Amino acid sequence: MELCIRSRALLNWNQQAPQFLGKSSLSANLKTQFLQFNKKKSNPLSLHKLPSFSRRTHHSAFPKCARKSTASASSSSVAVGPEKDRLPADIGITETVEPNSRLKLAVEVPPAVCDDCYKRVMNEFMKQAKVPGFRPGKNVPESILLSYVGKQNVLKATVESVLKRTLPHAMASVTGRALRDSVRIVTKFSDMEKAYSSHNSLRYDVIVDVAPEVKWIPDNGYKNLKIVVEIDSDINAKVASEKELRQRQKSLGALKIVTDRGLQIGDVVVLDISATKIDEDKSNAQNIPDAESKGFHFDTEDGDKVLPGFLDSIIGIQQGEKKSFPLVFPESWSQPSLRGVNAQFTVQCKELFYRDMPELDDSLADKLLPGCTTLEQVKESLFQKCLEVEQMAKDRATDNAILDQLCKMVEVDIPQSLFEEQGRQLYGARLLEIQANMKLNEQQLASLSSPKAVNEYLENQKENIANMMKQNLAVGDIFERENLQFSTDELVKEVENSIAEFKRHKQEYDEDRIREQVQEVLEGAKVLEWLREHAEIQYITR
Repeated sequence: MELCIRSRALLNWNQQAPQFLGKSSLSANLKTQFLQFNKKKSNPLSLHKLPSFSRRTHHSAFPKCARKSTASASSSSVAVGPEKDRLPADIGITETVEPNSRLKLAVEVPPAVCDDCYKRVMNEFMKQAKVPGFRPGKNVPESILLSYVGKQNVLKATVESVLKRTLPHAMASVTGRALRDSVRIVTKFSDMEKAYSSHNSLRYDVIVDVAPEVKWIPDNGYKNLKIVVEIDSDINAKVASEKELRQRQKSLGALKIVTDRGLQIGDVVVLDISATKIDEDKSNAQNIPDAESKGFHFDTEDGDKVLPGFLDSIIGIQQGEKKSFPLVFPESWSQPSLRGVNAQFTVQCKELFYRDMPELDDSLADKLLPGCTTLEQVKESLFQKCLEVEQMAKDRATDNAILDQLCKMVEVDIPQSLFEEQGRQLYGARLLEIQANMKLNEQQLASLSSPKAVNEYLENQKENIANMMKQNLAVGDIFERENLQFSTDELVKEVENSIAEFKRHKQEYDEDRIREQVQEVLEGAKVLEWLREHAEIQYITR
């Protein structure tokens, strides 16, 4: 499900913020994009952007049982379909449970079945082969036909026939449990050929991932959730609307050079900043590149967004003056490598400005917010907009807190195929974001799309991916346990909207896949709605 997103503040002049700046919450997008990409021979990551459906969209990991799976053995592949060919004898199947919700099926094919497959193969060759001296379709002695077609070709075709006819029977034991595209024959094709030629029988192993079981600790614990939701003070509608009004007032003013005093609150200053890491003995100073900046524009009214103590340390600085002072990065700092670090900052004031702003009155109303005629109207309109943002942020934070709690309450043996699918979707989202921000060339995109890059991401993000999957699987389990439903009209409408979005951007799409994802989103939305209604939720401001 959608995770609460915290954005970093953007600075004036689009300057890169050094690492003495902290975090500031901005309103996050109300919708999250679904991303799907399929593995193709030409490119391991073929990316497609899927439209948003609701505020609670997510990268889904709900298990879907196999409709049509594919198993491969060496160079041959066998389609597993719903139809089963009648066999002259029963095959033996031994099921073994393996880790990660995987089953191994040991399939024993008796001689009677192998003989029947051999006869069918020979009959088919007899119909198609043009053996010299025999009319097409006429009976050809077995020895002559074998000599003409080749014993190895007949052997290979017979083994393939055995797999094609017996695999659907073997998979019948996992019908409704097998995950799509997770079926794989692990026995080497060459070993099967040797076994058949030696014993006139066949044995092969199949592995398949099955829908994982969600275990709740305690059982049905989701029905009595107690959630504490932390809300950023910055999203408070009253505070946010006042800040927005102040920003709009600033935009109507002008910056003027300060000539006769030092820095005061409300000024804008241009600084050159450097910092060194100081050991306890103060003898070994190391530069901190992330905290350095040249020509950094700093609005002193944003003092709550920087390292604690930084603003107080530069108050009074004049143009051309240098100041040096020690500061400690707090343990809650966003960059882990700087937490608790003692740093010696050196700043030089390059330029100093004060704001010459117009007084707030009704004459500015239309400039502050087009369409308004009074200052009070401006304030009320901004407050209502910020109130909407506050509620949406509150809802997102609530959903996030609920999902975090669900993750701690479930045990799931995650199938590898589901893990890789979820990870690839997340990596595809990341790659699209990079592409949008940096406009990668073909070579860069190919490098980031390589199997090596994808596998490194899966390994590095293993814990995060697993937690997200646990959340999604828990949500899917609740949807079924509580018999929740959504209307067909909702599903049809969202699918149509999504397809229209694809067509508008002239992008390829898979309608069945879109329908699945829309269904998963609607399920998730219903579950979160149900959980919010039944949970005990406490909100605290930080």
